[in-house]
Amino acid sequence: MSLRFQISLRILLISLCILILGGTIAILQARNAVNKEVDSSINLAMQLIKIGLSATHSSRMNETDWMYRLSTLDQTRHLNIQLKKPSGFVLNITRKHFLPEQDDMPPDWFVNLVVSDYPEAEYQLATIDNKALTLIIQANPLDEITEVWQESIVFFSTILALVLLTFLAVHLVFNKTLLAITTIVANLKLIETGEYSKKLPEFATHEYDSIARAINHMTSELDKTQQQNRALTQHSLEIQEEERQRLSQELHDELGQSLTAIKVMAVSAAHKDTDTKKITATIVEICDHLMVVVRAMMQQLHPLVLTELGLKATLEDLLIHWLEINPGMSFTLQYDDKVDFLERKITIQLFRVIQECLTNVIRHANASCVTIELNVTTDIDKLHLLVIDNGQGCKLDDIGSGFGLLGMKERIRSLDGKLDMQSQPGEGMKISIQIPIE
Repeated sequence: MSLRFQISLRILLISLCILILGGTIAILQARNAVNKEVDSSINLAMQLIKIGLSATHSSRMNETDWMYRLSTLDQTRHLNIQLKKPSGFVLNITRKHFLPEQDDMPPDWFVNLVVSDYPEAEYQLATIDNKALTLIIQANPLDEITEVWQESIVFFSTILALVLLTFLAVHLVFNKTLLAITTIVANLKLIETGEYSKKLPEFATHEYDSIARAINHMTSELDKTQQQNRALTQHSLEIQEEERQRLSQELHDELGQSLTAIKVMAVSAAHKDTDTKKITATIVEICDHLMVVVRAMMQQLHPLVLTELGLKATLEDLLIHWLEINPGMSFTLQYDDKVDFLERKITIQLFRVIQECLTNVIRHANASCVTIELNVTTDIDKLHLLVIDNGQGCKLDDIGSGFGLLGMKERIRSLDGKLDMQSQPGEGMKISIQIPIE
């Protein structure tokens, strides 16, 4: 069910309720007005008759005189005035020129709703020849009901016109609204396909304009993130190719040449006059060199200490390595033993993140002290990592989107974690990482 149909249906139901309520009130008021008008007319007629009798010196007149006097009530509205003779013959005093035309007659259902039981007044008259005449006054509210009916038609026509205008205004607003919604939905479909360059226009409606600005901001961030991911992917591929090339070169230069030398010496050792002892010592020396080279290559590819002895021993080995290179620096490691029970995928990512943090501190921070804190909060199942240095610091806005920082963020994001950086010029840097754990 569309929004347009739902609101139109609600407006229609509200309009019907208004019409029913307005019609009920109008009928009640019309009924009340007709009753008051009829009562007023009857009272007026009775007062006129009484005034006419009091003005007459004698209340006994002949029948002709009574007919003449009562004819003055001919213009009285809403009444049927009749004169009943002793013979039973009824003579109408009022005429029927007050009855509405046939086209203006209200419908019977409206008359039945408005009309009520009206009292019938009788007044006894006596002629000079002692004939008893009866003056009968009856209510005839049809002309008043006709007037009320015409007023009701105007009232309901006005309400109907207002309802139609409301429908028209609502549909015009909905056409404009649906056009904006169509534009927004079309843009969202483009975003779904990865097209982030298309921007929504400004809308005259404040709410839709706010949505458009939010979507435009989202697409800008998505576009920026997509470009960063593409650059990071490209950089990762380049590093992978460089690593493969370096490994291939080392295998060729170190392993290849050393194995060739061992083979030559083994062939030479087969001759009788060869100094076997010297050749054996040389082979042992070459093998020792190969072991150092292979261990270094394995350490670069993946630290075996991490797999064999755990994250703590690997970090201590890493800090010792950096301390040998930078003897003037101070490294502090605060390690929670609960970290050793974490999943392997978490410990590997933690090691790489800490390794990148230390690399950035050594290269850029000009720090003399680095503190690493690793602890697990079991009550909320989170791992906390803090890397704090006392270096020169910087403004966070001045930090470029280097591949090292992007790589750290991607590693933390892959673990559903959060990374927060705090730094000011001259106040060092604090990197805080929270990772949910099971």
